[in-house]
Amino acid sequence: MRLFIFLALVAQAFAANGTLTKGSFARSRIFPGTYRDYWIYVPKEYDGSEPACLMIFQDGAGFVRNPGKPGYVPDVFDKLIASGDMPVTIGLFVDPGVAAPLSNNEHAQPRFNRSFEYDGMGPNYANFLITEMIPIVGEKYKISSNPDDRGLCGGSSGAIASFTAAWERPDHFRRVYSMIGTYVGLRGGNDYPTLIRKTEPKPLRIFLQDGKNDLNIYGGDWWMANQTMQRALEFAGYEHTHRWDDGGHSRKEGNKIMEQALAWLWKDHGKKPVSVHPEKCKSRAAEWLIPGEDWQIVSLGHNWAEGLAVTADGTLYFTDVPDSELYKVTPDGTESLFAKDTARANGIALGPDGKTLYTAGSEVRSYNLETGEFKTIVENAAANDIVVPNKGPIYYTSPKNEQVTIADVTGPIFKKIRFKGCNGIGLSADQSQLYVCNFNGPFIHSFRLQGAEPVDKQPFFYAQGPTNGERFALDGQFSAASGHLLVGTEAGLQIFDQAGRVQLILPKPRFEDGRINYCYLHENTLYIATRHRVYKRRIKLTGAPAWQAPPKVPKPKL
Repeated sequence: MRLFIFLALVAQAFAANGTLTKGSFARSRIFPGTYRDYWIYVPKEYDGSEPACLMIFQDGAGFVRNPGKPGYVPDVFDKLIASGDMPVTIGLFVDPGVAAPLSNNEHAQPRFNRSFEYDGMGPNYANFLITEMIPIVGEKYKISSNPDDRGLCGGSSGAIASFTAAWERPDHFRRVYSMIGTYVGLRGGNDYPTLIRKTEPKPLRIFLQDGKNDLNIYGGDWWMANQTMQRALEFAGYEHTHRWDDGGHSRKEGNKIMEQALAWLWKDHGKKPVSVHPEKCKSRAAEWLIPGEDWQIVSLGHNWAEGLAVTADGTLYFTDVPDSELYKVTPDGTESLFAKDTARANGIALGPDGKTLYTAGSEVRSYNLETGEFKTIVENAAANDIVVPNKGPIYYTSPKNEQVTIADVTGPIFKKIRFKGCNGIGLSADQSQLYVCNFNGPFIHSFRLQGAEPVDKQPFFYAQGPTNGERFALDGQFSAASGHLLVGTEAGLQIFDQAGRVQLILPKPRFEDGRINYCYLHENTLYIATRHRVYKRRIKLTGAPAWQAPPKVPKPKL
């Protein structure tokens, strides 16, 4: 049972026209050992008949401390709700966590969690709000679960915490007021402008405020960083606006415009949802993605979906590794179990005839797609991913053995190349280079093919790391006819140009999906495999399957 205590001291204190209640929370599983205060403001218009919107303020005490002063949020809520410029909204004001010292040293300091919680990248703080703080409000009041009905606000580190929560979980939050935001090099926040430019736009609305006299210290220049954020949001076509002034590193100026900022954030609520705007986007998303086309579920309920391959007629095959199963999905969506006891097949690849499927697992096998019969090509392979060119041998990776193996389609092994961390493997669109992922990242290595032999290894493609600080998990890959390389990673599906640079990142369809394990581009349909699901989506890039003759690839822009 969740432990939280409503302090009697101000349990029914009235603020403005509504009710402000103070509480404390000391049982966080995400930030263990921490204690924090929080406040809940319920406007008088809330009667419990309909779910209310919710807005969460970081460094919460500062927004409910000074009644009648600029930035006192209960007053702002009352005015905007009464005028109809804001829906009926409950305010949740949350302080950062503090962990009391466990040492007997009389001079021991608490562990102050503010920078860790607020400046840190990744989904932890968002998940803390979603799973630990919002339920406290929900125990007593009806609140909407629609992300369009939820906003966030904060200043300095509280601003980047608000943006991060929305960035990581747009399925829960869509509106952000950022004052003097700390988008600098404290805990990785300086990466946001690049991420915004490279990532498929998310349905977010952001109001940025900063002043020319903001901080310029070891972590970076706040004033320049906020302007860089604004330029990135504009480039990617986000719903955003900004207010620049002469202020310093204080919420003073941001508080003065609180009413205007919240009115802008909530404008058209109930009429038009916060959305993406492809017509304003200047990133590769506008060039490669199709407006209105989103991910569709192809198959679900698997233990670990992996390798993907699609035949010329559009029939999809994929594996479930732990269950040693190979599935088939016909173009009309009919799913069936094609083979079982597959030796824990992981990666799969079509052979040059388009009718033979090669699987990589504890054995390397070939399956006749017409009869279902299989042959074992390599025993004790400990294989992971596999690629078969239009002409030539089989290439497969073995992370356990730390090697890339080159073998004939009939079984004899030609060569083994030492490669610690190897995982996903593929070919360039023109089939002149072999690409091998280092699972831990950040590189995908390129070999030139001299005949069938890989030579001149280079750590060539530089991947974007995940915001959660985990390993890169560079896995299954596939080439487009344009020469671009698609790779499944922890950070999403990353699309590289021929020069090795990430140009677009497609986030995983759901937060719960885990990393993208594998990808396949059949004509203009992109397939991906996540932990338990397989998805598809139409895009404008066209696939260049290795089993077919290579296309003529345009020269890249260097």
